[in-house]
This record gives sequence, C-alpha cells and structure tokens, in this order.
Amino acid sequence: MKKILVLGTMDTKGEQLHYLRERIKGRGHQVILMDLSMGGDSSFEVDITPEEIVRLVGKNLEELRGLKDRFAITKEMTAGARQMALKLCAQGDVDGVVALGGSTMALMGSSIIQKLPFGIPKVISVSAAQSVFISKWFGAMDMVVMQGIMELAGMNDLVKQALEKTAGTISGMVEESRPYTSIKLPYPSVAITELGFSVQCARQVEKLLEEKGYNVCSFHAQGISDRAMDRLISQGFFDGVIDIVPAGLIEEVLQGNRAAGMERLDAAAERGVPQVLAPCCLNLTGCGPTRKDREKYASRPKVWKMDAMRDMTRLNGEELRMGAKLYAEKLNKAKGPVKFIIPLKGWSSIDGEGTILYDPEEDRIFVDELKKHLKPEVKVIEVDCNLEAPEFAKALVEEFDEIFSKVKMCELGPVTS
Repeated sequence: MKKILVLGTMDTKGEQLHYLRERIKGRGHQVILMDLSMGGDSSFEVDITPEEIVRLVGKNLEELRGLKDRFAITKEMTAGARQMALKLCAQGDVDGVVALGGSTMALMGSSIIQKLPFGIPKVISVSAAQSVFISKWFGAMDMVVMQGIMELAGMNDLVKQALEKTAGTISGMVEESRPYTSIKLPYPSVAITELGFSVQCARQVEKLLEEKGYNVCSFHAQGISDRAMDRLISQGFFDGVIDIVPAGLIEEVLQGNRAAGMERLDAAAERGVPQVLAPCCLNLTGCGPTRKDREKYASRPKVWKMDAMRDMTRLNGEELRMGAKLYAEKLNKAKGPVKFIIPLKGWSSIDGEGTILYDPEEDRIFVDELKKHLKPEVKVIEVDCNLEAPEFAKALVEEFDEIFSKVKMCELGPVTS
C-alpha cells in the first residue's frame, strides 16, 4: 500500500475529488485528501481541512474568507498547504502527490509540489494546460501534467474517464517508483552543465572526469535542467560541480530565453561543494523571434543567425559589468572552494576567432570587473584558447580535481603512519 496525497478544493470539485479518491483506493492505496477550499464547506469527508491548513501560517479561516480577497486567501492557503505537505513528507506519509482542478489549483498545486524532494511521483491534472501558465507549473520539477480537455464539472463519462486516467497515472507511478530516500549516486558524483555551443568541451570534461574515477551527470543549461541541477545539489545528490554554462543567472536578469531564476548558483555555494566555473554564453544572449524585448538586442551590430527561431548577439559593456558583479556576489558567498576558468579566445563554439561574435576585448570587460569584486579565495585562471579546445576541458578537470582532492583530505583528516 502506498500513501498518495491528493490536493483539491472540495467546495468546487468535491464530487470529482471523491471519485478520484475511490479509484485510487480501488488500486489498494491509501489516500490523504487535503482540502484547499477557499469559498465554503463541503459535505464530503476529508483528511486535512482548510482550517488545519491556514492554522499552520497563523491565520483564521473564517477571517480570511471574510476578507473576500481571493489573492490573499490563495496565498495563505498555499503557504499552509506547503508546510503540511512537507510535514507529511518528513513523516514518510507521501509516496506520491496529485493536484486536481482548474488553473488556480494547478498554480497552487505546483507551488506546493515543487518543495517536495526529487523522486516523489507528482501529477497535476487540469482541465486545460494553457501554454502561458505551463512553464510556471512545471518549474524545474520531475512532474507530469495531464490535460483533461473538458471542464471538471458534473460526472459524465468524459469527466469520469479523465479522473480514471489520473488515478491510473499516479497509482502506476507510485507502484513503479522506488522510495525517493533510496535514490543515491555513487561517490564521488559531479554535475556539469552544457549547451549546444559547448558540446565538445562537455564531452571532453565528462571523459576526463570519468577517467579519474568520478561519476558524471550532465544538465542542459536551457533554464530548466540547470535549475533542476541546483535543486538536486541542495538535496545532496552531488559532491561537486563543473558549471560550464552558468549563464542562466544573467539571463534571468535580462529576461532571456534561458533564464534559470535568481537562485541559480546558490545551492552549490550553500552546501560548500567544490565548484569550477567556465563563462560559456555569459557574453551572449538570444535575439530571435521568441525574445520578449527582441528589438533591444536584434538591432545590435553583431548578430549570429542560427536558424529561423534562434539568433544570438553580444552583451554590451554595461551588461558585462553588471553580470560580473552579480556572479562575484554569488561566488563570494560560497562555503567551499571555487575557481573560475576563463578561455581567452572565445567563450563558446560560436564566438571563436573568425566569427562575427568574436571580441576578446569586450570579454575582458567582464573578466576585469569579476576580478575586481571577487574575494581573494576565489581564483580566476586564464587559458589561452577557445572554450571548445581540448586544453580548456583539461584545465577545468585538473583544477576541479585539485580542489576536490583537498576537500576530501580535509574531510578524512591527516594521514598518519
């Protein structure tokens, strides 16, 4: 028997949530039904009431409902439900979780679910997965979004079939999933980031690390996988990181397509795992048709066209200085050893010598500003090649192996005869 947490609003979806609960129980699993109702009470029995939820954040349900402020109620209910879900998880009472409802429930559910550990099966079942919201729901989670197509109202056969599929999905996931606490990587495991413009570097780094006995997991730095990597680092999955493409942070500030959130780099810094960084794409940003403020960037003198959807251009001096200060601020907080390795002949495969994006003098603006703001313990090492050159990958691995070995020796203590 597995324990499945079901999230929903019984005042608007009581009949549907009851049906979902019974279908899951029919598969032999226990259901913990958490009621996030914001408008009124329901005749259906629940395991966790709205009163219990908002009490966790020091609020009174009747007072909240009396405000007639949907945003305020949603905010407090979500915060309380998040605490309750984490409490249940810590007690070992969550083998899987499913949120059922409309767009509001999907948003609330995703905010609650995203705090749960990697490996716990997670499902959001929504009437319509609108494209403008779906990236917010997903975030960087290992999650499934199911689209029911019709509104979850009434109990006709179309609605029942959608609920049955939802029950089957979460039940099948928990039945096939091992306990999330049993998911472990061999020691020592190293996370690396890569992008299409750093493939040769990443493959060489991977090869060299494996030759030295490291287990390697690579993450595509498109704003989602690199954010997920940070979450896994925070959960203790990795013993070090070679961040070839840390550009998701500056992309967040500039609202680029690969934005990875302002929390990018925080996990490794907080845990104190050894970090080696490279500057892939810290000098470039996209300016294709999917860019929000495209004209600001597409009008720049240096634009490289990749295909019908993707163009790249250089950041200007002001943006490079801003980025350097931002990265220095992040790295100065690191509790463990950090090195920043800089290639002097281009920071990717598309800004090497002979390309329209090649400009080592502008790159120097970032490097000089970075050195100015970094604390002395964070070393900057310059290598006279392009980022994709074999010698640069070798430098990344050698510098990482050096600081990792020192950390390992400190943890083990001095060797005595």
